[in-house]
Amino acid sequence: MSKKTAFFSALCSAALVAGCATDEQKPAPKPEAAAAAPAPAPVAVPRAAQPAPAAKKPAIINMASTELFEFNKATLTADARAKLDAEVIAKLKDLGDIRYVNVNGHADRLGTPQYNQRLSEKRAEAVRAYLVSKGADSAKVEVFGFGKTLPVKSCPDQNKRAALIECLAPNRRVVVEVQGTPR
Repeated sequence: MSKKTAFFSALCSAALVAGCATDEQKPAPKPEAAAAAPAPAPVAVPRAAQPAPAAKKPAIINMASTELFEFNKATLTADARAKLDAEVIAKLKDLGDIRYVNVNGHADRLGTPQYNQRLSEKRAEAVRAYLVSKGADSAKVEVFGFGKTLPVKSCPDQNKRAALIECLAPNRRVVVEVQGTPR
């Protein structure tokens, strides 16, 4: 027998002897899980007479108008104020909590990009000022100017400038978006 085999054989014998402990040396058995206390009986919980009110979903009000501004102007006309009263102010009163009011100003393609950008911002500011004067929270009203970047109508160049200005009128607008929770 080689030294390795003898060593391995002695090691196995020692392991077997150690594993054969007497009853006095064996650890006490663990308590069984079946001895646990029984689960309590289910208790009937009475339902409320009325179901809990569901959380109100936010409402989004969108208003777009092509009649708010005249060519090259940033002042609201009487018709524009009446339209804002009917389409935005009246609906704001139906909301309990207003999350935001976005006012987006737009211009037609006539003029330089820089001029149209400033004009669209002035138009959005004019609508914001009107909404705030009618009770909208100024902290929740944001204005954005898009210049001539988002036209809703494309018109071919025409010989008469007045006809082109009339054709591009829908692009001179403000879009108002309101999100809030209904009352």
